[in-house]
Amino acid sequence: MRKRTWIVLLIAVIVVLAAIGIAWRINAQKKADTAVIPSASPLDTARTEATAEPIPTAEPAPAVSPASAPETGAPDYNDPDAWAYFALGEGKDADVFIICPTVDTKSESNAFDLNEKLKSRFIYALDLEKGIFSETGRLYSPYYRQMSINAYRFDESEREKAKAVAYRDVSAAFRWYLDHENGGRPLILAGFSQGGEMCLELLKEYYGDTAEGNALRSKLIAVYALGWAVTEQDVEDYPQIVPAQGELDPGTVISFDCEDGTLTETIIIPAGIKALSINPLNWKTDGTPADRSLNLGAVMDAGAEPIPALCGAYIGSRGELVVTDVRTEDYPPGLDIFPEGAYHLYDYMFFFTNLKQNVADRTAAFFAEVRQDS
Repeated sequence: MRKRTWIVLLIAVIVVLAAIGIAWRINAQKKADTAVIPSASPLDTARTEATAEPIPTAEPAPAVSPASAPETGAPDYNDPDAWAYFALGEGKDADVFIICPTVDTKSESNAFDLNEKLKSRFIYALDLEKGIFSETGRLYSPYYRQMSINAYRFDESEREKAKAVAYRDVSAAFRWYLDHENGGRPLILAGFSQGGEMCLELLKEYYGDTAEGNALRSKLIAVYALGWAVTEQDVEDYPQIVPAQGELDPGTVISFDCEDGTLTETIIIPAGIKALSINPLNWKTDGTPADRSLNLGAVMDAGAEPIPALCGAYIGSRGELVVTDVRTEDYPPGLDIFPEGAYHLYDYMFFFTNLKQNVADRTAAFFAEVRQDS
């Protein structure tokens, strides 16, 4: 009888311990689930930097980034999983190396954890702008430890540290692409916002006056650094950065950032800086207004039907692209790093079809010139 009692007690203890273990695992799983970056639609993604869905608010960050933040998780670009797009669109005569805009709204400085949910944000943002380029070129786009939206609040020295981490990955991916995939093919560099800034950094590093730089420049169709500013200092320091002057000039940089005409500065075009922009409606670099009738179609979401004649535009005194014929309240800045009147999140969407046409026309002009010279 006593033996049976001890057996019953032992079984009871085992049951209690098992219940505690199950409860602990459930609680731990709940904590893990809430720690993952939410899958809400991004916006400095292309409408993280623009979608009709509410834009997630970036979490407050410290005034400076943690100096001890570990630089972990550098992608291995030999691994296909390190690429959002890899040779997407076979059968094209040109390549497009396209760099994702900011989709990380949670990290303190950089996207050190490139988990699957964050990668899905890369794909979402890239798919919004893909249609501008996909009919013309074969697409490559790397995942990278990009600057988070919070890093744009840092002081300049700390922001440069976060930018350096992001660019090391972009440069490593580009080097891998050149060594293994390019094979001398004509190339378009493309990016929006942070992606546009990374395009300029690639020009600085790879396209200078060296044997490789000269060869790469001869194959450069264009650089679409949208939602970023090319400055006079950029051009002075890096002669390979050549702002576009017209609709078809090869090897040049197409850049602009949209505003409503009331602002004196943004993080894209700070006070005292003049951006060297081009108007994607009339391909002028001065203040000549372009009527909305020149707008072939805005596209505000992936796969959406173009909206012809949505807006016109002209270049303002700071080099900003002033968008006309739309109401500021209909196109909010979305993120608190931008003031009211900043249309940054909609930069390429306002002029989607014109940009798509220009990519095709500029590429055709490049190949026509190559045939003429050969």
